[in-house]
Amino acid sequence: GREQAELTGHRLASLGLKFDQIIHSSMTRATETTEIISKHLPGVKKISTDLLREGAPIEPDPPVSHWKPEAVQYYEDGARIEAAFRNFIHRADAKQEEDSYEIFVCHANVIRYIVCRALQFPPEGWLRMSLNNGSITHLVIRPNGRVALRTLGDTGFMPPDKITRT
Repeated sequence: GREQAELTGHRLASLGLKFDQIIHSSMTRATETTEIISKHLPGVKKISTDLLREGAPIEPDPPVSHWKPEAVQYYEDGARIEAAFRNFIHRADAKQEEDSYEIFVCHANVIRYIVCRALQFPPEGWLRMSLNNGSITHLVIRPNGRVALRTLGDTGFMPPDKITRT
């Protein structure tokens, strides 16, 4: 995981973008990943939040047999993950004059759910996507509200022997 985070940090730095902040899950693995990535992006503010913690966002459709959380988990986690979406995924303030770039370091279930919601796809389809560890998903929100998914789970910058998923 640490080597993947190093590679991800290097890749993000190589993009030449001025990142405004890194918002990360308060879970240990996301916090550690953020620390490694941020070494490649000096001066970028880091914000920890419980809203981005891993969880079960919504019951997947179609259902799967290999993962069956308790029903209460969907209610607890789902409300929190939906709050993360509503809090962080929105168009820029009308007064903003330059593009802004934010990095979110969190977990596959959260990312997949947010991508579905942002693209106005049925959120129950979140488990149909697969994400590699340390991958980069690039979501664009234009001032007029149009949303585009530039990349989903990009790990093309990693050597094949470093690509994993959990």
